[in-house]
Amino acid sequence: MRALSLPMSRPASRLTARPARRGLVPGLKLAACALAASAWLAAPPAWSATMTEAPYGTTRDGKPVTEYTLKNAHGTTVRLINYGGCITAIEVPDRHGKFANIVLGFASLKDYETYNGDIHFGALIGRYANRIAGGKFTLDGKTYQLPVNNAPNTLHGGPDSFDSKVWSAKPASGKDGAGVELTYVSPDGENGFPGTLTARVTYLLTDDNALHIRYEATTDKDTVVNLTNHTYFNLAGEGSGSVEQQEIRIAASRYTPTDRTSIPTGELAPVEGTPLDLRQPTPIGRYLRSNFEQMVYARGYDHNWVLDHGGQRVPAFAASVRDPHGGRVLSVDTTQPGLQFYSANSLDGSAVGASGHAYRQTDAFALEAEHFPDSPNHPAFPTTVLKPGDTLREETVLRFSVR
Repeated sequence: MRALSLPMSRPASRLTARPARRGLVPGLKLAACALAASAWLAAPPAWSATMTEAPYGTTRDGKPVTEYTLKNAHGTTVRLINYGGCITAIEVPDRHGKFANIVLGFASLKDYETYNGDIHFGALIGRYANRIAGGKFTLDGKTYQLPVNNAPNTLHGGPDSFDSKVWSAKPASGKDGAGVELTYVSPDGENGFPGTLTARVTYLLTDDNALHIRYEATTDKDTVVNLTNHTYFNLAGEGSGSVEQQEIRIAASRYTPTDRTSIPTGELAPVEGTPLDLRQPTPIGRYLRSNFEQMVYARGYDHNWVLDHGGQRVPAFAASVRDPHGGRVLSVDTTQPGLQFYSANSLDGSAVGASGHAYRQTDAFALEAEHFPDSPNHPAFPTTVLKPGDTLREETVLRFSVR
């Protein structure tokens, strides 16, 4: 294992979207624990975050995979691999100072190769996150057919996409932080998409307990692109059971209704009066079994919210989730215009996670900051077209705290 202590540096240049893309605890013991949790949020010691790396295994086709461990001044830890850019663990404390991993994942590379093409635990998603209707879109007068992998549509870029590629990696640093920059070059025509696309994603863990995910992409031909990360969270801890009591808030007054196959109708509908009105903290399970048509179609939550402050040049607040029992809080800021909230509806117990727990629906949730589903077929949606000479820049920030 090699440890890289990255020096403090001036803040990295902010990645911004181009305009066109865009309580006191009783008892001495508990009091001490609460003090420890408070200290986690206090000013960090005068040393920078670190990154270590270690071999994680070899893919079936012989490519070596590396695990990167990011750790900040408070002990917050993020683990990821360059296979699919998958986040495999995020370890943060609860209000009593007890650390736990709060993301779902597998125990081995073999399991990631076997299952993650369908589940996408912690993975980078591209070329196009979410769905494209019928696997078709027209660009510059030409119609492109993509492989259908979520009949009758294409989902998350199609089969064998960004989530199953071995990305090249190098250390990255920023103010009070350490991280990894991952790069993947997708050849012209891969999964039917035009243009050679160079995608760069930087994971940077900072000493204010934030994980910055910065996306950048360029192309040599007109193309469409929509990048996100598909981490599944359970703020009570991986393998702890249902997230139904965890409270979610999404800063969105509209959403994009879908048909039965999860393709947007093109309407931007108000959330008011529906189970999708999550503008105030709401237990995830409160409306999960609603007979509201949209909830029936998706078998729970799997919808895109139109963020009230989305599409900004600087990451703006999008959503937060709080575990009322342990007090862990996840907040999401982003430059993206949309947020896909997913209640892990496809987990059926067939995937066994790192702790030996068989994952089922409601064992986690995902918050995928991205452009809207099927945007290439909806000219009124924020564009996902990328042209030669332009650079896609987006940033999502995951902030961890206790309350």
